Amino acid sequence: MTFQIGGFVDNAGSRKLNVLSVRVLQNGQLLGLWDRDGDARRLQHSVSKSFTSMAVGLAIAEGKLTLDARLNDFFPDYGKSVKDSAYPPGELTLGHLLRMASGHDAPPLWAEERETLQEKDWAKYYMSLPLDRMPGETFTYSSGDTFMISAMVQAAVLETVRDYLVPRLFEPLGIRDVRWDTSPLGVTLGCTGLWISCEELSRFGQLLLQKGWWQGVQLIPEAWIGEVTRKQIDTPGTADWGAGYGGQFWMCTHRAYRADGMRGQFCVVIPDKEAVIAINSDEDDMQGILDAVWADILPQL
Repeated sequence: MTFQIGGFVDNAGSRKLNVLSVRVLQNGQLLGLWDRDGDARRLQHSVSKSFTSMAVGLAIAEGKLTLDARLNDFFPDYGKSVKDSAYPPGELTLGHLLRMASGHDAPPLWAEERETLQEKDWAKYYMSLPLDRMPGETFTYSSGDTFMISAMVQAAVLETVRDYLVPRLFEPLGIRDVRWDTSPLGVTLGCTGLWISCEELSRFGQLLLQKGWWQGVQLIPEAWIGEVTRKQIDTPGTADWGAGYGGQFWMCTHRAYRADGMRGQFCVVIPDKEAVIAINSDEDDMQGILDAVWADILPQL
């Protein structure tokens, strides 16, 4: 059967889903592609989080971080302003942050807050806020958690996540001149801010599918890929947002997992099918896009 991407494109168009670019790979081969107006580099929003997870795996492999590392280990003075708290933020571990289980009812450092925050040291701000509940137990989606992951990696490896990943991940994948936005103090955002194309995103997906191998070289430890792309915590959503969360990756229905960004940036990996689906969109109905993937792309794989 010859793969046809037209059904997905037509379905998305009929439902007024603003999909911009699509790449479908299987067994390492490009099956289909579609671009509305070319494949420009676009802001990948929270797909960035999954790239940050790769930096964590590398830093752990190099012996510079552990999942039990606490914020207090790297920022010992920042949490001192939180007094008489049952759950001090400095006790949060890297493992808590990776699976979005930090214990905030109202997660810090959302986009709107970042735009207006007077405090320029965002790590200091994050650690000034007491936790609302025991960390490690309940999922609450938090871009602030991922920013703190980026800050921890930077403190451990002594360079930004972006610079750390350039020779270790981006350059081997052929992703050159990477733009990744930063905090006012120059910390890679981690939670968002990465600008790449849909085709470049599909390469990242292929790396994940290959358990970190790329052209005969193990770029990311295989065990780390396995760890962060499996379900680690329940999520309260429905459909593909209710399938659970790993280590900066969402689980999917249909035995898949994904890197996922606001307004329809997706890197869907389907190991059983040896397939990768990369999508860039500008669309609020993200579940609608995934529904179209399951209806029109998956059956052809």
